[in-house]
Amino acid sequence: MTALPADLVRTLAAVLGDGFRTDASERLTYGYDNSRRQAMPDAVALPTTREQVVALVRACRAHRVPVVARGRGTNTTGAAVPTAGGLVVSFERMRRIVDIRPGDRCAVVEPGVLNGDLQRALMPHGLFWPPDPTSADYSSIGGNLACNAGGPRAVKYGASRDNVLALTAVTGCGELIHCGSATTKGATGYDLQRLLVGSEGTLALIVEATLRLTPLPAARRALRATYRDVDAAAAAVARLMAQPVAPSMLEFMDGDAVRLAHAHMLSYGGHCDIPEGVGALLMIEADGDAHTLPHALDALSAAARGDGCLDVEPAADAAARERLWAARKALSPALRSLAPGKINEDVVVPVSRIPALVAGVRRFAQDHALPIVCFGHAGNGNLHVNLMYDPADAAQNARAQAAMADVFALTLSLGGTLSGEHGIGLAKRDFMTRAIDAPTLAAMRAIKAAFDPDGILNPGKLLPP
Repeated sequence: MTALPADLVRTLAAVLGDGFRTDASERLTYGYDNSRRQAMPDAVALPTTREQVVALVRACRAHRVPVVARGRGTNTTGAAVPTAGGLVVSFERMRRIVDIRPGDRCAVVEPGVLNGDLQRALMPHGLFWPPDPTSADYSSIGGNLACNAGGPRAVKYGASRDNVLALTAVTGCGELIHCGSATTKGATGYDLQRLLVGSEGTLALIVEATLRLTPLPAARRALRATYRDVDAAAAAVARLMAQPVAPSMLEFMDGDAVRLAHAHMLSYGGHCDIPEGVGALLMIEADGDAHTLPHALDALSAAARGDGCLDVEPAADAAARERLWAARKALSPALRSLAPGKINEDVVVPVSRIPALVAGVRRFAQDHALPIVCFGHAGNGNLHVNLMYDPADAAQNARAQAAMADVFALTLSLGGTLSGEHGIGLAKRDFMTRAIDAPTLAAMRAIKAAFDPDGILNPGKLLPP
């Protein structure tokens, strides 16, 4: 039985109809995310309209019941786990693409629309929405906005926050607010839509988003550059980002990641274009039209070369380019061959300090006797540091947590930040006091109180107690 007050249960059942669930098996299904954390909500709401969201928030506020917004649960930080119980609001039924306006280069969508479905709907119009997380085919737009998802294309096109024009959302007071406009310029009051993006459902529940779209490039070409060591690759990243031609993707793999991807591809009978025995690798992509793309590739190839560069090899055709990116995408499943558990942190440092970060991570791997593999979005200085361990082994679990703390401390000492695209959630919440000074945290808490005065929206996430 649910622990919610009986009159609240009656109200929510009346508002939501069959979209209100209290069965234990259904509640369990909505109690976890990709962090592998889990907690049991008291009930689940599956709204289909913004009016239902307004009504359920108002009802929960009257009873001081927590409200946790949920997309498709692909988040890795525990942000969607209902640790305080209460009501999980899953937006899977609010999945309409309300409007596509090619002339204005924008689309209006509900939060439950899957990223991949939106991209497919935009293709006939020659447009795309730039954020492209690895989970695009099964992560929702609302979830992308909640944690400011990015992906490889962010180096040229920006992350979610840079590609949202307007939001309609329900605050913790149960008020419907409209932030921004369907224009690419605006100076009318506070930039609230950008504030809500990345707030992990702690300020308001997004019920509609107007997204900024970009024309699909006519062509794409890729380069694979190999290096003697991480220092040489990082120096190349700095050169690539300093010259006028912006790569559309710039991905980094350390030597361990290269070996792992190579072995994984071959073990599944695939062809692997990544050579063995290199210290680091960059995957570089440019996009544009047929006339300018060759010049862009020449400029990127020249910048990639330098001391420590072993080779710069263009992908011969689209199939070769896809194989190259397939090797990069194979890394996440390949990591499971090292250990059953993974802590995947997405720290960010200034590009010039990537070598110091990777060197420190290697030192932590030795100190804590755990495999740690680095790869990620080098053009933004955003690296995925993957700590591999066995969660069932208490000693390994303790060492993994200590190694994670060391990674965060090193990142901050290098002038970096805790997260580039995964968000804070529970996993990094207790490190926020190290990353952000007390007056700034106080300002964040004041903003939280303005949007959610009773603290019912996703309590315990993002901001430290």
